[in-house]
Amino acid sequence: MEISREAILDKTHYGLKIYAYVLRQYYPETTVLSVKGRDCGITRNPFNGGKETIRIHIDGVIATHRDTELEDFKGDVFDFAQYHFRITNEEDLLLKINQELHLNLEVKEKDELDWLNGPDDTWYANCSFFKAPVRNVFPSETLRLHQIFALITSDKYKSTTEELRAITNIKEARKFKANRFDYVTFSGTFEKRNDKKLLQHSNLLTIDFDHLENLQELKSKLLNDEYFETEMLFTSPSGDGLKWIIRIDISEVSHSEYFTAVANYIKQTYNIEVDQSGKDVSRACFLPYDPTAFLHQRHQAL
Repeated sequence: MEISREAILDKTHYGLKIYAYVLRQYYPETTVLSVKGRDCGITRNPFNGGKETIRIHIDGVIATHRDTELEDFKGDVFDFAQYHFRITNEEDLLLKINQELHLNLEVKEKDELDWLNGPDDTWYANCSFFKAPVRNVFPSETLRLHQIFALITSDKYKSTTEELRAITNIKEARKFKANRFDYVTFSGTFEKRNDKKLLQHSNLLTIDFDHLENLQELKSKLLNDEYFETEMLFTSPSGDGLKWIIRIDISEVSHSEYFTAVANYIKQTYNIEVDQSGKDVSRACFLPYDPTAFLHQRHQAL
């Protein structure tokens, strides 16, 4: 049975990973794509003498391209892959993409709800958990998102969160939070909470929104964001901010570069400046009480 286009697009972030793979074959020592929202800007076209004339963009659910010089050089990511692999038969092309990009798609028909039969064991988000106070930089255990979600939505941090929100003095509130709240490093597991002591990146990025005037409105917009899928979303300990946890792919760019791209996307899309501390891979995120927190179903199935 042939592999579907939809399955490949789902594994390759609308096809952007296919573009990146092909371009890296020609330009291995350079950054081949720079994502800003749904636009990847102008990059070099190996099929036009290496000129910076190809624009890649996400149209709906698929990435497409067009050349600013060659009027007829345009199409979607599968058309672009055909130029590189020189395979015109679609079934063979999809099989080749699956093989070369190590997508591990099964070559058989698959029920859309088959994931309910078990967890997706191709990706787990492991995070380090630290006991309060924040000056404690050595983790006590490793947790996955569903375990963190269980802590946040339980009553474990309810009284501590209520105490914090009752403090009106900003300095006192910061001191209370630093001394009383357990925390996690969403972006990975660490030997010690230090960027240089990272053991394994989780492919997660934390975006911190502070002092929101309409928290519920932004929460709804983030959950329905057309570009990034929400892995976890919850209200900050202070009660007037949000913690947005999204999945990233650090095989393409570094953690800090990805953060900058996402921050720019948020500024352009929502006109909101985000806390720059998320650029640090070892960033600490305090765990509050939030019974309305959101967790993606892929983690609930674990």
